[in-house]
Parts: sequence; structure tokens; C-alpha cells
Amino acid sequence: MSTALSGTTPPATDPAGERLGHVPSGFAGAARRTPAGLVGHTPVLWIGEPFNPPGRGFWAKLEGANPGGIKDRAALHLVAAARRRGDLTPGAPVVESTSGTLGLGLALAGITYGHPVTLVTDPGLEPLMTHQLRALGAEVDVVREPHPVGGWQEARRRRVRALLDRTPGAWCPDQYHNPDTVAAYAPLGLELLVQLGHIDTLVAAVGTGGHSAGVARALRAFLPGLRLVGVDSVRSTVFGQPAGPRLMRGLGSSIHPANVDHAAFDEVHWVAPGEAVWACRALARGHYASGGWSVGAVALVANWFARTASPDTRIAAVFPDGVHRYWNTVYSDDYCRGQGLLDRPPAPDPDEITHPGERVVDRWTRCTRVAAPGGVTR
Repeated sequence: MSTALSGTTPPATDPAGERLGHVPSGFAGAARRTPAGLVGHTPVLWIGEPFNPPGRGFWAKLEGANPGGIKDRAALHLVAAARRRGDLTPGAPVVESTSGTLGLGLALAGITYGHPVTLVTDPGLEPLMTHQLRALGAEVDVVREPHPVGGWQEARRRRVRALLDRTPGAWCPDQYHNPDTVAAYAPLGLELLVQLGHIDTLVAAVGTGGHSAGVARALRAFLPGLRLVGVDSVRSTVFGQPAGPRLMRGLGSSIHPANVDHAAFDEVHWVAPGEAVWACRALARGHYASGGWSVGAVALVANWFARTASPDTRIAAVFPDGVHRYWNTVYSDDYCRGQGLLDRPPAPDPDEITHPGERVVDRWTRCTRVAAPGGVTR
């Protein structure tokens, strides 16, 4: 986050040269001194017709307007906080697991603060993303076999631990369990409050759990009646379903991230890949603004609330990224046809289950009893 250019020298204590973590008095188009200053103050866009029925719609927070996406916020905050505490010393390596978006943010943080960055990923990372991360100076380390229980995600985390053990002074942000990840998104919540005023329902994708928890916490300090809707992937363990192979990157998990604030959610929706693809493409055609798997899943659920809630309900949805990295997946007819994802419009309404453990879901499904791992419900 940053303030408008004042003409004075940035504080010597802030290597980023920007006031990270504060709602600015400036404006989004102000001149910036550093790349970190490009993060934040993202626009909100009304998503009405044709994606939604006449007179209905929701506000989309376009986090794809950040240089790398929503996780730029987390990466900069995590690195800055670790440096302040002395956990990350000047020039020390940063090593982390990523499915892509956090990697872009950490590459930006490495440039901003002067740290070499190693990113552990898997063969599912899009070629465009791999080339982009390397162009930004990051080392990309690809694991070749999934863990038999935790899948690619656990395989990546184990590789991170091995790299840390052999790299003196290296530091891992641990985005899944580090509470700084949640704190990083408080400014996003405050931006929404300034931009929209009152919000009744917030719809957010859930993977590591950081942005849903951080944004909701910030908003509920002013809007205690806010309804939080989590959007997960089928075959994800986050809300009590069994783990399985997942096509969609950026939401869902095969582990149990500590940053997921299960008690904060009023309900959860699971979405399948074909349903997310349909929503992504419909958004792109009708509104120009779209994104990847998370955006499609979130938009599908926000559309349902826009259609079924009372007309005066103000709905906000967080769109974590943009379209570019998905040219060979979500927006590739060949890829989608090969995966059986084309011509799969979702049903008008989700299936309903009474408890996350009731059955394994394989399409858009809603549950108003939210479960943490182990079966504790809200």
C-alpha cells in the first residue's frame, strides 16, 4: 500500500520506499517510487448484465490489477514483517512453495527488499508462469512426484524443508500457517469499505485461508453483520471433504492450513472445474474483466446470491487474479475439451448438503454448516 508521491525522500527505515499496510490519502493512479507501490488500491467493478439478471449484480474487487495478483499483498507483508522481527536477515534467501500467484508476489518482494527467491512448484504450473518467474529473477524448483497422501502440495512443502535444511540463513514465509498472511489482507478489507461503504455479503475463494480471514476480520470491525461465504474446490480438504486430484489451482487444498478461520464462515460452496470455466468465459465475454479458476468459482457463487437474495443486498466478491496465466488452461479450447470442461454450464442452483461429511461432492454444492478439520461445525 502507498501514499501519493509527496516529493520528499521515502523514510530510510522502509526499504520498499512506500507506506505498506496503510490506506492511502492518495489515489490509485498516483506516481510511485518503487514497484511495491503498485500494489493495492485495486478497482471494484459492477458485474451486472449479461452475467447477472437485469437489475441484479455484485461488486468485484479486481485484484488482478496488482502487478502479480492478490498475493502481492501477502508476499510484501510477510517479508517486511520477518525483516522487522529479525527472522529474515538482509540478503538471506527466501524459499517457499507456490502454485503460482504467491510466487509472483515473492519475486516482487525479493526485488523490493534484496532477497534471492527460490520457489518450489510442480508440473501443473503454467509454462507462462514459469518463464515469468524466472524472468523476475526467481529460481523455480519443480518437484516431480506427488506425495502419496498430501499430493503435489505436500510434495512441494517437503521439498521446501529439504532446501531450508541445506541453505544456511534461508527463511520460509509458510503462507499456510503464518498469521502474518491474514494480517496482510486487512488493507484490502479497508479499501472495500472505503469504496463500497456498506457490504452485506462477501464471497471469497479459500485456499491458504489468508485473504478470506483477513478481509472479513477487517470488515467486521465496522460491519459486524457481514455474511462471509467461502468458495472451495471439489476434492479439497479445507471444509471437511476428502482430498483428491484437483485441476483448479489457487483455491482448495490437500492439507489443512491453519490460516483458514472456519468459525468466520456462514456457509461454503464447492465448485467443479467445468463450472468455473463456464463462469470465467461468460465474464470475459460480457464484462472484459475475468480471471482464473478462483475468479470463475467465486463469480458463479456471487451470481447465485445476486439472483436469489433480496434486491437491496450488497454483495462483494474478491477476484484474486486476471486472465493471462490461464491462456493454455481455462481459455484454451483444446485443453478444456481434453479435460471434458467445455459446454458444461452449471445448474441454476447448487446442490445442498446438511453437513460437509454427508457425501463426497463432485459439482457445485452448498452447505450452511461449516466444518473445521476434525468435524467441528459452525
